[in-house]
Amino acid sequence: MAFLDKLKNGLLKTKNAIFGQIDNVLKAFVKVDEDLLDELEELLITADVGVNATEEILDELRARIKDGRLKEKDDVVTALREILVYMIGEGKPLVLDSKPSVILVIGVNGAGKTTSIGKITNILKKQGKKVVVAAADTFRAA
Repeated sequence: MAFLDKLKNGLLKTKNAIFGQIDNVLKAFVKVDEDLLDELEELLITADVGVNATEEILDELRARIKDGRLKEKDDVVTALREILVYMIGEGKPLVLDSKPSVILVIGVNGAGKTTSIGKITNILKKQGKKVVVAAADTFRAA
């Protein structure tokens, strides 16, 4: 399996973990209301989306509810995907022209982050770039 295919598989695990939990939350609610948004807020924060990003996502969901674009709970997943794609960007090439350049790698346990970082590091070193790898956990259950 090629490196990019393995990376996509790892990212798929992260996507499925987060959206699987969102699907479980949606099953527990009949309508789109503030209680649902509270559950989504907790889920996003525990998924390490971050407080500021979570607030931005919820603000956009509330705006869509208010103007009538978000009525059904099935629309929540579609709206979340749209918001996340807008926030993250899609299909943009990796540009490492600035010095220093930073690559942030996030994902659920077992998604292959460490392996991917090692492979990315190797590719960049072969291109003559200097690489520094740093690690940090923003949340630890233990």
